[in-house]
Amino acid sequence: MITVIQRVTQAQVCVAGEQVGKIERGIMALIAIEKLDTEKSAQRLFERILNYRIFPDSENRMNLNLQSIQGGLLLVPQFTLAADTNSGNRPSFTPAASPEQGEKLFTYFVTHARSCYPNIETGLFGADMQVSLTNDGPVTFTLKV
Repeated sequence: MITVIQRVTQAQVCVAGEQVGKIERGIMALIAIEKLDTEKSAQRLFERILNYRIFPDSENRMNLNLQSIQGGLLLVPQFTLAADTNSGNRPSFTPAASPEQGEKLFTYFVTHARSCYPNIETGLFGADMQVSLTNDGPVTFTLKV
């Protein structure tokens, strides 16, 4: 699994003009699922997102995690992160999970996240989404498990 996490002051996702998820201060995470990913991968990735220290402490050092600030977490499925871009001028999606596998594992990821942390919002798997955010810093990291 691959994620791009961004520290945000706010983020939202809309589908067909309707807001389906919104957070204030927290993390917006784009989530990609690859062919070999499992429920164990999903659990580990969530643990990393939740505990990754990207928020400033009183000395303005990145020492606080999402739980420390009681921030929101917006999870957005993003299969294009799994693309192979090593050659040519068009991405190959061979590494990405099938839509069925991806949806099943993203659903599991969200269910697991909600069972562990109260402030979870999501995008909609397979939908044409419009995502907007205010990146705070900017602070952006890529995590892979």
